[in-house]
Amino acid sequence: MNKGEYTLQRESEFAWRIDPTGKMRVPGVVYADESLIEGMDDKVFEQLANVASLPGIVQAAYAMPDAHWGYGFPIGGVAAFDPDEGGVVSAGGVGFDISCGVRCLRTGLTVDDIEPHKKKLADQLYKHIPVGVGSTGRIHLNDKGMQGMLRGGARWAVEQGFGNPEDLEHIEERGCMAGADPAEVSDRARKRQQDEMGTLGSGNHYLEVQRVAEIYDRNTAAAFGLQVDDVVIFIHCGSRGLGHQIGTEFLKYMVLAASQHKIELPDRELACAPINSELGQAYLGAMRAGINCALANRQIITHLTREVFADVLPKADLTLLFDVSHNTCKVEAHRVQGGERKLYVHRKGATRAFGPGHPEIPETLRAVGQPVLIGGSMGTESHVLVGTEQGADLSFHSACHGAGRAMSRHQASKQWRGRSLVDELAERGIQIRSPSMRGVAEEAPGAYKDVRAVVDAAEKAGLARKVARLEPHVCVKG
Repeated sequence: MNKGEYTLQRESEFAWRIDPTGKMRVPGVVYADESLIEGMDDKVFEQLANVASLPGIVQAAYAMPDAHWGYGFPIGGVAAFDPDEGGVVSAGGVGFDISCGVRCLRTGLTVDDIEPHKKKLADQLYKHIPVGVGSTGRIHLNDKGMQGMLRGGARWAVEQGFGNPEDLEHIEERGCMAGADPAEVSDRARKRQQDEMGTLGSGNHYLEVQRVAEIYDRNTAAAFGLQVDDVVIFIHCGSRGLGHQIGTEFLKYMVLAASQHKIELPDRELACAPINSELGQAYLGAMRAGINCALANRQIITHLTREVFADVLPKADLTLLFDVSHNTCKVEAHRVQGGERKLYVHRKGATRAFGPGHPEIPETLRAVGQPVLIGGSMGTESHVLVGTEQGADLSFHSACHGAGRAMSRHQASKQWRGRSLVDELAERGIQIRSPSMRGVAEEAPGAYKDVRAVVDAAEKAGLARKVARLEPHVCVKG
């Protein structure tokens, strides 16, 4: 199959390969079925080939089944770099919304428990949790508070009274990303974040109350504490203005420094720096602080959500299943060509998906594998998957992160009207709350790929295994 100027060789029903050509150092590999491949913009394959040409890249550049055009890297892109082979770190390979991710909370309730209270629950969540462009919360961080948050992440949030120490065990990095360097976060980035903690933001971010509609893997679902008709909550957001500012600033620095490091950029948006350089280390310090910001943000939103449930449905018991990010660069040990190496794994719009037995998985879940949380678009289903052992060799233990956009926000806003969508979803029993009807139109379900096709492809490719399907009942939308 040809996509633009690239020929894709079919390796299996759900794996496609672009052999190295031009300046590509490694192949490009796309995990998807034929219909998903056909629906991908040609730019995805161009961007994947560009990533494959970066210094120090190891094994292959990967694209997940939800891949679509992004900034530099395709969204749904995965690439690992070896610092001992001149490997680089790229701000475009992490993205602007550093550590954007999904958190899943169990509630101890069934759908029958929430049905009579659904409208009140939607109203109170919308009232209590700030959402939308430029939204600010009840928390104002002074310099000391900002330092503590950037270093401590969700651990700092728990210490401030936002949640329980038990939450930390079920968060990536146990709630705090080591190696964060607040000194590398600019005053401008700090200023943008000082009033934004505990806020959802805008775009595709949301808080959703969902029903477990179907179980695919009973044993894993039991280990995750999930059964049909249980009510769970997905929280999808990231590092807000701080992460965006870090990305913006370091992309500029990396562009200016590329020639100094003798890096030929196939695309200016792929600006990068050697991992072991002063600039590379500065970005990693700032990026890790951005990860802590996102972890703290989701922890505070969890606390606010618990406050609402305590008022509206006091018998609820909100416990954390897992919190996983999908815009990061992490140092991980992986086997490559028969030997274990420490690699800098970029995942942009891709979820870490460790398999059973991995030491980074919470002990209570280690026997079955890491939960992989796949958010749908507004009004469509979401999924819980679990990492697999074979994912280590296939994609450095990475999987998709959502449905993936099928059209731009501008196109969606021309095709749909927010008010009409809210009314249509209400007729289906889904309560939508949002400060922006234009934002609702931009996030119309039809603007996204079929999330079921995406998770089916991820499972059949071996990246992750399906555990449960979730249906929305309340959605607070940015």
